[in-house]
Amino acid sequence: MTERVPEFQVIRGGLVLDVERRSADFRDILIKGGKIHEVGAPGMAAPAGAVEISARDKLLIPGLVNAHTHGHGSLGKGLGDKWSLELYLSALAWVGGGCTLEDKETAAQLNAAEMILKGCTAAYDMYVDFPVVSADTVNLIGRAYENVGVRAVLAPMMSDKTFYQAIPGLYDAIPEKARNEIVTRAAISAEQHLKACRAMLHDWPFDRQKIAPALGPTIPLHCSEEFMIGCRDLAREYGVEIQMHLGETKVQAVSGIERYGKSLTAYIDGLGMLGPNFTGSHCIWLDNDDLRRLRDKGAKIAHNPGSNMRIGSGIAPAREIIDAGILMGIGSDGSATSDNQNMFEAMRMAALVSRVVSAEPDRWLGVWDVLSAATENGAKVLGFAQSGRLSPGYNADIVFLDLGNINFVPLNSPANQVVFSEDSSAVESVMAGGRMVLQNRRFTTFDYDKLREKVQRAVQRLKEVNAATKIKCEAVAEYVMHHCSGLNCSHYAVERRLNYDPKAV
Repeated sequence: MTERVPEFQVIRGGLVLDVERRSADFRDILIKGGKIHEVGAPGMAAPAGAVEISARDKLLIPGLVNAHTHGHGSLGKGLGDKWSLELYLSALAWVGGGCTLEDKETAAQLNAAEMILKGCTAAYDMYVDFPVVSADTVNLIGRAYENVGVRAVLAPMMSDKTFYQAIPGLYDAIPEKARNEIVTRAAISAEQHLKACRAMLHDWPFDRQKIAPALGPTIPLHCSEEFMIGCRDLAREYGVEIQMHLGETKVQAVSGIERYGKSLTAYIDGLGMLGPNFTGSHCIWLDNDDLRRLRDKGAKIAHNPGSNMRIGSGIAPAREIIDAGILMGIGSDGSATSDNQNMFEAMRMAALVSRVVSAEPDRWLGVWDVLSAATENGAKVLGFAQSGRLSPGYNADIVFLDLGNINFVPLNSPANQVVFSEDSSAVESVMAGGRMVLQNRRFTTFDYDKLREKVQRAVQRLKEVNAATKIKCEAVAEYVMHHCSGLNCSHYAVERRLNYDPKAV
């Protein structure tokens, strides 16, 4: 449901966090037609009939922006323990298989609901629509995000090679007796993907300032040259964004050298993929030359510190990314590989992990670095130029944090405590485009209890549907792990793990 937004609203008495000015002051905010019209002194004049909203004892921050997620992963929350990315990909047939159209809508709604409850109002979602993107799925996912109150960039995650074809030597490393339809299943062709994407872009049904289209050729190794060039040209034709997982694991980085004779970044740069509409997600195993390429082409990066640690991929060179002048947002990744959609946690992780790789405090990511990445810079990564700030002309996407929450008692530094103390429990209300979508920690646009019931029914059915596939995937997992462990032992130009050998002590 979509409620009418009053022409004028005025939020009074709130402590407003201004990330650009690095300050927090008591201000009133006048909203007109879903956008911030004026930010002024407490008690400022408002038009007659303006709806007044009290923000007494509240800290107001811009809606957080998730630069990289996978909405379909919300139904896989809590699955898997000691999974590397490659082990997760080898399990994907049962973790994400068997979904109906209704399941995909349910997953998107759950993903959006968690983000709103945790103060996030915009996201870049690389969602899966197996076997190929369809208008029905796009419509349902887009409506789910829009109704909950999350602006979204929807990029169907696609490949025309299977995981087992993508990693050099992996298929041959699996004994013939273990090769079943999990390994030999054919990927959808580049031609089929591109035809479906053209139809999606041509008939896009949403306001692009709320729900925007993009393309997601998932990982360079998983995509043929023909397919990536096709995505490049289609994105240029329709003026849309592209997001890819780039240098996420050492296995990918080493495989890129083996397959292409150059880094993955250099390879896709040679195909003309890099540009202002390109975002590389993760970007862990990149060297300085790779960063220069991204900077020189105006490309962007989505940093996912929590997921990078959860699946053991390594630590991205975030300080080097920022110092190189590359626009960087922060993402949660999907819940199947990061467990949640908590951008407060992602900010804290980004700040803390930077302290592990350098003993020099001036090399660490500070509070304002991560706040910028999770608000205005993240919005720029998504292409939403009017989001991410509490300033005139920007969308009224506002999070109300309860200053009575233990995370803010005592209130010594609002910005520091948003990054280092807040865990989303202080999120009381959320406004999206001038509409209150969460009020007193209750959703206003849908029935959360009914959503819970739908989710539980879906996951129970999917567990039964995918039971046989799970057994087949687990029979292959051992060979995937051993082959990829060998690739992880290979030399690479940079090291992004804190390798510790207890035998050396």
